Amino acid sequence: MSTKNSSRFTPVIIAISVVIGILIGTFYAKHFAGNRLGIINGSSNKLNALLRIVDDQYVDTVNMADLVEKAMPQILAELDPHSTYIPAQNLEEVNSELEGSFSGIGIQFTIQNDTIHVNAVIQGGPSEKVGLMAGDRIIMVDDSLFVGKQVTNERAMRTLKGPKGSQVKLGVKRMGEKNLLDFSITRGDIPQNTVDAAYMLNDSIGYVKVSKFGRTTHVELLNALAQLNHKNSKGLIIDLRGNTGGYMEAAIRMVNEFLPEGKLIVYTQGRKYPRAEEFANGTGSCQKIPLIVLTDEGSASASEIFTGAIQDNDRGTIVGRRSFGKGLVQQPIDFSDGSAIRLTIARYYTPSGRCIQRPYESGKDRNYELDIYNRYEHGEFFSRDSIKQNENELYYTSLGRPVYGGGGIMPDIFVPQDTTGVTTYLSTVISRGLTNQFTFQYTDNNRQKLSQYETEEELLNYLRRQGLIEQFIHYAESKGVKRRNILIQKSYKLLERNIYGNIIYNMLGLEAYIKYFNQTDATVNKGIEILQKGEAFPKAPETTEEEATKDKNDGKEKRTANACIIHEDPTKIFRYAETTLC
Repeated sequence: MSTKNSSRFTPVIIAISVVIGILIGTFYAKHFAGNRLGIINGSSNKLNALLRIVDDQYVDTVNMADLVEKAMPQILAELDPHSTYIPAQNLEEVNSELEGSFSGIGIQFTIQNDTIHVNAVIQGGPSEKVGLMAGDRIIMVDDSLFVGKQVTNERAMRTLKGPKGSQVKLGVKRMGEKNLLDFSITRGDIPQNTVDAAYMLNDSIGYVKVSKFGRTTHVELLNALAQLNHKNSKGLIIDLRGNTGGYMEAAIRMVNEFLPEGKLIVYTQGRKYPRAEEFANGTGSCQKIPLIVLTDEGSASASEIFTGAIQDNDRGTIVGRRSFGKGLVQQPIDFSDGSAIRLTIARYYTPSGRCIQRPYESGKDRNYELDIYNRYEHGEFFSRDSIKQNENELYYTSLGRPVYGGGGIMPDIFVPQDTTGVTTYLSTVISRGLTNQFTFQYTDNNRQKLSQYETEEELLNYLRRQGLIEQFIHYAESKGVKRRNILIQKSYKLLERNIYGNIIYNMLGLEAYIKYFNQTDATVNKGIEILQKGEAFPKAPETTEEEATKDKNDGKEKRTANACIIHEDPTKIFRYAETTLC
């Protein structure tokens, strides 16, 4: 009898057990996950349902793949200004800027009059091996005409780049040749340098210009430092102006060359990423050399990691203008279709503990996008007093110098932008691209003569005797820009710099161009002055007895670079974040 009763109640017992299990599971899910999983699943199901409904019921046929491609950037734009979506067709180009090389034919080109003009042939590259020359015009690609308005920079790059080992046929028009010349070029690896220039400014001061923080930047820097050391460099200027960043790993490796062992370089922290610090390991080759770092409003991300570490550790002097203000760390996440996202996963902090990310609103923040323009309008490019520091974001370097977070890195020495000689005439001819067009045509027509000069000094001496400014004024008139003698006289030196500089670049390359412009660069000259005075190493601020008493009475604790170092593990060295993009 008891056995029959037991059998009768078995289904009830099982049902009760299942219900209890569900209730317990729900309780723990809500308690430990805040019901986030349910929200995420519900939202994603809603998005999927929307796409299915549109695909099934919308009045017109919809390209669903295209719809998703357009929606991805919009979704990420609601998070922060630096989380981005990269379509599959753009991913290789985006990555190649930082990876140190790409596969192509090895030329530098511009498009003039709807035709690809070869500016330079990369030494040792595939094009040089088959005899392509600067000044050549590419007319045919793979037996098809490749000229006209449809030839854009983007299309040209997509066509000329390609997998390593693949071939492309070019039909080339060369001056002095009646017929097209045919070339069959096998694509190969083309180095993409991130150190644009490394040379001696004078007998004792070296200069290094870094344009990006890529996979090969640290090795390029070591090569540059070795060359400068061989030339007896006693002081160093590292130019990060306009450097928008790159790999955090590259910045960490570079800073390590200048900091003694145990100094904090940077730390990162995010909601799902616990605090992680990066320390110098003491193997740096330039730990004692006097150092100047140049920055401006274009210096961002990894540039600011480098600059912040040097400033907060009082290792060198920062000269120039306030940096961009990007303190967010992005991680690359690839999709199976070849596209990818760069998702913000953490914030980085300089050694003193400051995050230099400037404020933003989630979603489309117009003020954030127009920040550089607003800085200019408010006079920040011309006066340090126009820059408002956030007193709530006050920190201190290892020597006790005050620094601020919440909006870029302020230089130790401010150098205003020089607008002397800027007139409406100059602005007009530059904005219309007339100086570039004129200098390209001049270079193209006189390439054989100009190629006799091997240095920028020799070429410059020749150009100064050619009356180029007058030639340019006539050229601008032919393009609809009226001659304005008074304005031209005011802008004469800037016109000279622009025209001479472009021709030097066309003939001798980027380093020669940088050398020429640095001769009259106020920021570079200020760096030289500081090094010559022996003032590159910052000094601790003088604290009066009254200030010391006030700090003591207020009970204020200074947040310094030293305070951020965790001393529990003094042998700890920096760890490289291989997958992190800044």
